[in-house]
Amino acid sequence: MSTAVQSRERFSPSYRSLLKTGELARRVEVARQKLGDCALCPRNCHVDRLSDKSAVCCTGRHARVSSYFAHFGEEDCLRGTRGSGTVFFSGCNLRCVFCQNFEIGCQAEGEEVSAEELAGMMLALQERGCHNINLVTPEHVVPQILEALVIAAKDGLRLLLVYNTGAYDSLESLRLMDGVVDIYMPDFKFWDAEMARRYLRAPDYPEVARWAIKEMHRQVGPLVFDEEGVAKHGLLLRHLVMPNDICGTREIMHWAARQLGTDTYVNIMPQYHPAGKVTDAQYPEINRCLTHKEFRQAIEAAREAGLLRLDARSATKA
Repeated sequence: MSTAVQSRERFSPSYRSLLKTGELARRVEVARQKLGDCALCPRNCHVDRLSDKSAVCCTGRHARVSSYFAHFGEEDCLRGTRGSGTVFFSGCNLRCVFCQNFEIGCQAEGEEVSAEELAGMMLALQERGCHNINLVTPEHVVPQILEALVIAAKDGLRLLLVYNTGAYDSLESLRLMDGVVDIYMPDFKFWDAEMARRYLRAPDYPEVARWAIKEMHRQVGPLVFDEEGVAKHGLLLRHLVMPNDICGTREIMHWAARQLGTDTYVNIMPQYHPAGKVTDAQYPEINRCLTHKEFRQAIEAAREAGLLRLDARSATKA
């Protein structure tokens, strides 16, 4: 792995400048109106979420939050020494049969929160000393995040924003977040449409993920660290390796190198284990943990593609 790019430049959250110009408040109004006929993610459910109706994501007018805390299990460059200020949103626009947070993602367990309450959570994480605000599964709650962000920023929020997504995002939502998000962290899950149909219930996922990740990269570029090794701006690409290579790791790595560049920071993750709906009766091919050989082959595929910046914790396990 090559040495990560570092910078001693002082970083200020992108949204602070949008707050000063009034653009952040304008984005809130645009996003709020879109809830009335929701097509904020590729599901295009067209339900009136302003009237508190919901569809796939099980989320109406207000975001649902399952938990928020200083997370020390994320990548070293996100957690630093004080943790990543993680907000776990309930509901999800994907239906991963192997979801490791099934009750939160698919059953939307959690509490509804107002914009003021969500802003309070962000400020509490800042008060605790976290390095950033890490928004987990934000695809379906972009308007609610923007509503809360205006409030929190006016009350002194200055932490960087991490957009932690499964990459099933609409271009419309990503454009609303342009200049708001500092670090995009998409997980490119599957390369093949039939695999995405079987395991995510979203055959268009590979196509959506490709252009969504390219848009994220256009907005923020490669991942940049400060002098202490904490991420400050850019794209961090995640990829969860699956048994029997059903996810198409080699294709994803070669695509990333070609389309994003060989300086793309990539975390190849080995922690898959059977969860959610995975049983021998329904999904026997993934009803086991990853083997060391399978993970080593995934790392080799990334290196073969020419990717130079692999997350150290994962690369050393190969």
